[in-house]
Amino acid sequence: MPANPVPDPPEAVRDYAERAVEFVQTALGLPLEFDSDTLPLLDHYLRSVPTADPNMVVLVAVTSGAYFGEVVRRHMGGHWDLSAGEPDGWRLVLPTGLSFSPAGVVAEAILQQDDLDLSSSFDAPPKLRPYVEQALERMGDVTVETYYSLCGRLDTLEHLQAVLLATAAQLAAKQRSH
Repeated sequence: MPANPVPDPPEAVRDYAERAVEFVQTALGLPLEFDSDTLPLLDHYLRSVPTADPNMVVLVAVTSGAYFGEVVRRHMGGHWDLSAGEPDGWRLVLPTGLSFSPAGVVAEAILQQDDLDLSSSFDAPPKLRPYVEQALERMGDVTVETYYSLCGRLDTLEHLQAVLLATAAQLAAKQRSH
């Protein structure tokens, strides 16, 4: 029996993500294919974005953020929260409730530093936040390049998702035994 197909993203997300594909195709001559294997290519492209032009950083952050978010959603599940209105505030919410701003992650990948305007911070339902914080604290040190890369962020999201799934299972088992 075939696996359940991933639902289409909201039209606005799809449009922005397709623009990122076009930008990378034009700049590097290589296609992005909405899978994690193409994230190193996108990371390479992001290192070429001129950081002196804030408008360019935001444009690339929102388009490439839509692409990165779609890669994560197709790989891990979840849904888009577009309630912020503007693409730089859109969040991807994973099945565990863990959420993040893909545009913020991309802005930080471009700048190779935290961006105060477009936060990339992860959030989780209040009950699970301590577990996210503990998991992040236990993760080892990495280079700046790895920390800000989309590949590194995907690895972190996968780890946090696994921790939250295991934590939820343990909490449910405790609740059943009481």
